[in-house]
Amino acid sequence: MTMNLFNQFASPNNFGIPLILIAMVFPWITFLTPSNRWITNRVTSSQTWFLKTFSKQIFLPLNPTAHKWAFLLSALMLFLLGMNLMGLLPYTFTPTTQLSLNLGLATPLWLATVITGLRNQPTASLGHLLPEGSPSPLIPILIIIESISLLIRPLALGVRLTANLTAGHLLIQLISLATSAMLSSSIFISMLTFSTLVLLTLLEIAVAMIQAYVFVLLLSLYLQENT
Repeated sequence: MTMNLFNQFASPNNFGIPLILIAMVFPWITFLTPSNRWITNRVTSSQTWFLKTFSKQIFLPLNPTAHKWAFLLSALMLFLLGMNLMGLLPYTFTPTTQLSLNLGLATPLWLATVITGLRNQPTASLGHLLPEGSPSPLIPILIIIESISLLIRPLALGVRLTANLTAGHLLIQLISLATSAMLSSSIFISMLTFSTLVLLTLLEIAVAMIQAYVFVLLLSLYLQENT
């Protein structure tokens, strides 16, 4: 039973082709390319409005030097949002439930923010390792603690995204199994569990969008510290 529950998080293969690659490419197909026409359709207009609102929300508190990351972080937001929402459809696979993929996204981007800070403002970046006004006997301990908290950031980014999506998918599968099991014994209880399943699915849609936003938001905060 336990293995069956966690089998949904194993990367499927079909004819020797890992389907995780198709799941990662498919979200880009759903987003329309910009048009040079005066009047666009509703989907393109909504997509443009979303990107402008997201960019304004993320980069408003950042310095102008950090605005070069607008295209990268916007593309990352669309990529994560597409994969998270596509994974809620039946007979699909969610690549962001894989910790290796999330760490592969978080580690290079976090390292790029650190390198940017060390290149542009090395004194201020190294100054984050020691809070101002620290007692002299505590300086070595504080530097070690701050260094560990700095190095653990990409792990926290990847684990947060993986854990939230994995927990939601497990709850959906458990409640759906309970709904099908109760169908033969009690229609009323089965309808109650089904209504719970619908509400949980709506909550999981919100979690999928929020976690993609939080992932990019934390990267922008790391970038703000280093620019």
